[in-house]
Amino acid sequence: MAKKVLITETILRDAHQSQAATRMSIDDMLPGAEKLDRVGYYSLEMWGGATFDSCLRFLNEDPWERLRILRKAMPKTKFQMLLRGQNILGYKHYADDVVDKFVEMSIKNGIDIIRIFDALNDTRNMARAMQACKKYGGITEACISYTTSPVHTRQYFIDMAVELEKMGADTIAIKDMANLLLPYEAYALVKGLKERVKCPIHLHTHNTSGTGDMTYLKAVEAGVDIIDTALSPLGNGTSQPATEPMVATLRETPYDTGLDLTLLSEIAVHFRKVADKLKKDGFLNDKVLQVDVNALIYQVPGGMLSNLINQLKEQNASDKYQQVLEEVPRVRKDLGYPPLVTPTSQIVGTQAVFNVIGGERYKIVTKETRGLIKGEYGRLPAEPDPEVVKKILGDEPRIEYRPADALKPEYDKYKEEIKEYYEQEEDVLSYALFPQVATKYFQYRQAQKYGVDANLADKKNQIHPV
Repeated sequence: MAKKVLITETILRDAHQSQAATRMSIDDMLPGAEKLDRVGYYSLEMWGGATFDSCLRFLNEDPWERLRILRKAMPKTKFQMLLRGQNILGYKHYADDVVDKFVEMSIKNGIDIIRIFDALNDTRNMARAMQACKKYGGITEACISYTTSPVHTRQYFIDMAVELEKMGADTIAIKDMANLLLPYEAYALVKGLKERVKCPIHLHTHNTSGTGDMTYLKAVEAGVDIIDTALSPLGNGTSQPATEPMVATLRETPYDTGLDLTLLSEIAVHFRKVADKLKKDGFLNDKVLQVDVNALIYQVPGGMLSNLINQLKEQNASDKYQQVLEEVPRVRKDLGYPPLVTPTSQIVGTQAVFNVIGGERYKIVTKETRGLIKGEYGRLPAEPDPEVVKKILGDEPRIEYRPADALKPEYDKYKEEIKEYYEQEEDVLSYALFPQVATKYFQYRQAQKYGVDANLADKKNQIHPV
């Protein structure tokens, strides 16, 4: 039986991360807060992902303070964040005590829903964050990172969802970061999930390849419970499908979202001004709105494409772009078909560049590629190519255990290291994730508070590395 579809709004996180290098500041957000809180969204995705790093690195903001300020300004709506499992918001595995503390403080400061994923879909890397979310009273949204390959069948994802529900997931999210989930497959996958799991299904996609709205519509017909959209000033393209047209499409149907289009339109007026400012500052380019069929052919997410272009430019090898694009799926196959999402997208992309410009495949191997093959990031979806393993590792054994099992508790060590800057418990976590960036921010904070010259230039206009 059809029922109302719930909407998660991403304008405060993934929309500007996908389109504008995560440069929306708290001052850009606050004027829209009161109306956003009135809409009646299922949730507002407004924290996590790259926002944490960007706050500290480029905006001279404390991400924890941003969370507290927004929580006060929007008391009625559930807040949602994105967490990279054992990687938290960084790019390596952290010890369990740091994962526990980060989840505890996120919920304490105002997060309601934690969307937890692992780049390899290794559920062992998601378990600790899921347990901590349950322990501290959060809503645990466990992700399947969607991708396509001979091993990533519909049954693979359904089996993973069943496992995640047994592990305590309150909601299952299909995280389609590269916009590879096509409309009819979305219908079949959602139908299959609804037959096997009891918890709500939440679908996240982008509009990079131009199919996002159709994917949502078919998923809605199949019974999906929640979808992610972004208000039109930062919707579509590499971002999520736009909120207003989706609300209009479902209006007066059995799936009616019940959201007020007039109110959404009023909020969009404010965020259009924000988008114009981001464009003027050089962070928002019209290219992000172009349909990019390469996402479907080579399975390369939008952000990864820009990264490849930059890497080739730095090597004076821009003419090799097509060769690198064609090499990406081959590298991915060699390495056991990892989904292309942070950090595996960067690992596969960089290795593809080296394979093409090095003249011989795997002549130059990055330490990250070596770590991925060795098992330092977790269990690969499929067995990697034995010849490639031999070439990279020689006779060195691969890791079979959960990578974080090798890590000793480290929270107290981080706390000791920042005692000269320590003002709140959250500072320890900021430092644990981004030691150099957080230290610079702490120095800036002291300079602002005590008038000390910290020799820090304004960081707001630095260009974000993709």
